[in-house]
Parts: sequence; C-alpha cells; structure tokens
Amino acid sequence: MNDITIRNVQILDGLGGQSFAGEVGIQDGRITEVGSARPGKKEVDGKGQYLAPGFIDTHSHDDGAFFRHPGMEFKLAQGVTTVVAGNCGFSAVPIDPSVDPSRASGGILAGLEGSFTDLEGYFEAVLDKKPGINNMMLVGHNTVRTLVMGMAKRAPDARELGMMKSHVSKTLEQGACGFSTGLIYRPGRWSDTEEVIALASAANEFGALYTTHMRNEGDHLIEAVDEALRIGRESEVHLHISHHKSAGPANWGKVGDSLAKIDAALAAGQPVTLDVYPYTAGSGRMIEYFNLDNISRELAEVIRIASCPAYREYEGRMLKDIAAQQQVDICDLTLTILTAPKGDRTICIQFIIDEQDIATNLAHKDMMVGSDGIPDLKGKPHPRLFGTFPRILAKYVREDGILSLPEAVRRMTSLSAQVFGIEGRGQIEEGYWADLVLFDAATVKDLATYDEPKTEPAGISLVVINGNIGLQDGQHQHAGSGKMLRFKNSAYGE
Repeated sequence: MNDITIRNVQILDGLGGQSFAGEVGIQDGRITEVGSARPGKKEVDGKGQYLAPGFIDTHSHDDGAFFRHPGMEFKLAQGVTTVVAGNCGFSAVPIDPSVDPSRASGGILAGLEGSFTDLEGYFEAVLDKKPGINNMMLVGHNTVRTLVMGMAKRAPDARELGMMKSHVSKTLEQGACGFSTGLIYRPGRWSDTEEVIALASAANEFGALYTTHMRNEGDHLIEAVDEALRIGRESEVHLHISHHKSAGPANWGKVGDSLAKIDAALAAGQPVTLDVYPYTAGSGRMIEYFNLDNISRELAEVIRIASCPAYREYEGRMLKDIAAQQQVDICDLTLTILTAPKGDRTICIQFIIDEQDIATNLAHKDMMVGSDGIPDLKGKPHPRLFGTFPRILAKYVREDGILSLPEAVRRMTSLSAQVFGIEGRGQIEEGYWADLVLFDAATVKDLATYDEPKTEPAGISLVVINGNIGLQDGQHQHAGSGKMLRFKNSAYGE
C-alpha cells in the first residue's frame, strides 16, 4: 500500500510533453507509481486538475528566511518545493559568526542564526528548524570578499585571492551548486574581471555554475553581457545570468540584443542559461542604486519603499507621493532616507522594466523562472515573493499565450533541476522524490499586489514535499519535511 495515492489528475511530467490522465503513488518519500496506482493510506482526489513536479525557484534570497520563516509558507503556497539561495553574491556561508553576517548584504541575509561557519554547519542549523521546503545553495562572491577583505575598494593581493578561492572551493566541495556574483553591489563592484574569473574557475573542478547579477542591467547591459560571457569562457564554467532585463525606458528593447549575444555564444558551444521574474518592477537594497553625491531624480520618481527601518510609515508608498505630501524635494527625501540610522537597510521597489521585454525573455528558449524575492515580511515586499509562479501560469500561459502549459512547467521543473544539479527532482517519474504540486489551470492566479503583497495565490490545491503534504486546500500542514540539497548528489545527511 502507498502512503499517498493521488487519483483523477492530468499529469504533466515536467519534460514538456502533453499531459495524460492517470494516478500517482507515493511511498517513503518517493514516487512509486505513475499511470495507475495501488490504494494509499491517504487517498487524494485530484478532481481532474493538473499534477506537476514541484516548482523550483532558481533565484531566491531565502538563506535567512529558513530561520525566520522555516515553514516557508510564502513559497509553499505558490507550489515551490525547492529554492536556489545564495544569489547575487550574497550567501549565508562562509561566515564568521562573531561578525554581523548582514554587513555586506544590507539586510538581504537578515535572520541567520547559530554559530555555523561553513555550508555543512548551515545545513545542520536549518534542518534543526524543520524547513518546509528544499534548499540548494550557491556560494557568494560578496560574502567571501567581505570575509577576507572587508569593504576594501581595491583588488585582492595574491594571499587574499588564494583565501577567497579556498573558501569558494570548500563550499562547493560541501555541496553548493555554484559561485554567484552581484557585481552591481558592494563589495563586488570593486572587483575586476580577472578576480571574478579566478574565483569562478573554482567551480570548474566541480562542474558547477557561475551565476551572476551582472555589472550593469541598463545603459551598459551589452558590455555587461560581454563580461559575463568572458568570465564563463575563461573560467570554463556554465554561465547563468540572473533576472535578465534591460532597466530604464532608454534601454527597453535591449534584451533582444542581449539574447542575440547569448544565442551566438550557445551556437559556439558555450553553456549559458538565464532566468527572469515576471514583473515590471525590480527590488533591492536602495542605497546600491544611488550616488549620494548626485541623486538621480529620474530613478527616485519610480521608486516605492518596501522596507524602511528608519521610517516605517513610508513602507508601501512611492517616494514621489511622500515628497509631495511633505512638500520636500524628492532628491532631498531620498538622501534623508539613505543617510538615516539603518538607512542602508532600506529595501525599495523600482518600476524600471518594460512588459514587452518580459514577454521577449519568456519566449526565449530555456528561459527559467526565479522570484528574486527578498523575504522581509515586516514591510510591504515586492509581490513576486508570494506570486511569481502562479503569475507565470495565469498571465503568460493562460492569458497571453507566451508559453504553453507543458513548456512553462518544464521551464520551472525539469530544466531547472538539470541546470542546477538537483538530483531526483523536477520530474514525475518512478523513483524520483515526491515533490509535487496540484493546481487548477483555469483558476490558478497570483493575488499578491504592490498594495497587498503578502497575499497567497489561488488555484493551488496540494503541495507535496518529499512525500509529505505541506499544503492542502489552502491550509498549511507544517510538515517540516524539506531537505538541504547538494549539487549532483544526494541531500545532506542522506
């Protein structure tokens, strides 16, 4: 007898083929039968809905969220069963626990607890919290550089570079899936291309990835793509470009030129992949986007405050509206916020992306999906934290027809698992881990908005993680059955 049998479903196996009617059996955390299944101790009637592999969020910043919110309800509710954390150069490890782990990230890594120093220690600490979903980790350049060099605005010397590379190699050896950079952020912005090549080359030994928030996503997007391609080529690693976009009205449409460069690299045999989030606004640490000596009025006009420890009353409001109400210049207001106590921890939302560019990205072959959500639930975070994957299914599949349903599911499951070395997941296949999501394709929809961002989606009926039900009919079950995953290997502790 199975532990769980799910009947009366349309099965999307994750490989991109058409769905087929059938049943799925689950026992001891794994899928035991596909097509027809024996009775289960628990029987679930799928009512003709679609059953897919659990969605994989290729771009998360959930390193600290596994401590603050171990149930990971905001991901579970949208069908996400695995996240890739440690993106944009900010990772939980390696770390000196005697030093504030968020000093480089400005709060992006907030929530970390414990005395761990390396990836295995982090895994142990997270597992003690009984996580609701699975986690695969990257090792971040900004984290490693801060550990070795602090916030030094210079190139590393040979000893420092060797220490950084040793930290990267050790973390990869313990199971990280790659090396990430955030070259727009501090201290990564002070590194040159040669430094990044030297560190990314550590991933070569493990067949791992180099993932990057490129040095520029606006006026110099094309040059930044050239640099990323060079780093991937010279370090001989798989390049993955995070949240591909062209920021700012003057640059809208450049994603086409950028993707053409990617296609040329692929045709030449270079391994390159990308991900995108399905929103016209980005989000991040506000201080990174402004020169305090010359505040950009154009950018300030399109910014909304998500989280602001110094001025909680500003959260959820546009800077231009606050400035108008207070009868102050918007550039002066921006400077006031950013120079206030903890002003550098302000998280903003910036409306800088063209809808057509999102469609262009999603139409590109093998474009994956990453939420890039910053899990600070005190304020009013970007709605992508709660809505990314249902939004793909609702807007870009059902409404706009940019992707077929089977193809969208492939991009969010088997393709992501393959690229990020997530073994035994991403497909509905006998022997694979039972990470599954049941949804109604006609009603699934993101309900999170900029005004009410912490709203769970509609149309997700069931989510199973490692054979345990984490969500059913809108009710979180708090199964705590998530695992810490290792690149092309079994999960930690297995």
